[in-house]
Amino acid sequence: MLIALDDVSKQYPNGTEALRDIDLRIDAGEFVFIVGSSGAGKSTLNRLLIREELPSSGSVVIDGTDVVRMKRSQVPFLRRKIGVVFQDFKLLPNKTVAENVAFALIVTDHPARAVREETERALALVNLTQRRTHFPRELSGGEQQRTAIARALVNRPRILIADEPTGNLDPVTTWEIIKLLIRVRELGTTLLISTHNAEIVNALRQRVLHLDHGAIVRDERQGRYAA
Repeated sequence: MLIALDDVSKQYPNGTEALRDIDLRIDAGEFVFIVGSSGAGKSTLNRLLIREELPSSGSVVIDGTDVVRMKRSQVPFLRRKIGVVFQDFKLLPNKTVAENVAFALIVTDHPARAVREETERALALVNLTQRRTHFPRELSGGEQQRTAIARALVNRPRILIADEPTGNLDPVTTWEIIKLLIRVRELGTTLLISTHNAEIVNALRQRVLHLDHGAIVRDERQGRYAA
């Protein structure tokens, strides 16, 4: 079991109950869509998985490690196992494509040779080798998102969390990104994709985890989503 949540709830100081009584199991290699309206708890769940926040109660276990109990010094090692892709890319504007991708390795003190080799591998995976010296402002939206995906994958994470990865993209580019994510999954990475896009969910027919007001209301294999 790669991800296990037991009786997880999250309540903020203002009284908002973002998650309640979440029990969840995700195996290595799964492709899971997390769906639900705005405020349903999707982003909160993602933040718990990368230990950006802690639950109010319950346990969150990633690859055998209880992230609630881990020391702060262990968090960077957890995050090497989890790549994250955001709707708004979050690229560093003054760094090139290659520098954006390499940055994740540099800050974790990888040797220079490993930085070069892994950066080139990640760029090739997302078909951006020819754009490696360009800056984010010189890229299309799809190219920016592919750069963000390469950055998320450069550490060879076991899990990739994508939070509305196609939210700012046109339909054609959206499907290009989805095809890339399918390829990433075929390489053995576990995918958790939060989305409002019912067309994508219904076309791919993967596992669907539906959140509503912080609770799991449906967990279905080969599921559909009526947004």
